[in-house]
Amino acid sequence: MKASGGKAVYGAAVGILMLEARFPRIPGDMGNALTWDFPVHYRVVPAASPDRVVRRGAEGLLPAFVAAARDLVAMGADGITTNCGFLSLFQRELAAAVGVPVAASSLMQVAQVAALLPPGRRPGILTISASTLTPAHLDAAGVPAGTPIGTTEGGREFTRAILGDEPELEVDAARADNVEAARALVAAHPDLGAIVLECTNMAPYAPAIRAAVGLPVFSAHGFVSWFQSGLAPRRFPDL
Repeated sequence: MKASGGKAVYGAAVGILMLEARFPRIPGDMGNALTWDFPVHYRVVPAASPDRVVRRGAEGLLPAFVAAARDLVAMGADGITTNCGFLSLFQRELAAAVGVPVAASSLMQVAQVAALLPPGRRPGILTISASTLTPAHLDAAGVPAGTPIGTTEGGREFTRAILGDEPELEVDAARADNVEAARALVAAHPDLGAIVLECTNMAPYAPAIRAAVGLPVFSAHGFVSWFQSGLAPRRFPDL
């Protein structure tokens, strides 16, 4: 048997582009390494603050994200993802620049989830910032036109702490913000059949949302786990 080289680090297929932030990353958050059942590579993109990426359209940051993605591939990543759904804006450019599969945004799940649902049902999006989630973000992710959108803006903790890059997070209050926003989304759109969480920081609250609204909830954690399963398919005994 011969082993093939070419990478600096082996055994981690997914490379995650991280915003430069200091807010707490609890288990379930993409930036907490304990979230994953498989090893991942991380690279922080300098100056990519939550406010700049989410509220200011990631203006001027594309070269830094491309450089960081290329570094991850050089290190050994077989695919690239990011820890912010608003980075759907960079999907095409990142994929063209790195030559490996790119899954830039949890929003890319919306069209797939729509295809899973029975007639008369559609998915809705829960985002950290509906006021700055533009048609450009949605188009870049292939989100079907007219998809309902709910948000944690106006809540007590979640949007404020994450986008403000606060050093502390009241987890129970953040969970309550997510649950209340999901309930409002479902109440406003009774035809919903599922919810897709735009924000990667919402993944820890997916079980609470599911319990509250009774609908399937698709998060960045599930999306990246699916992505990983294609980059490094599970090996089965005796095969």
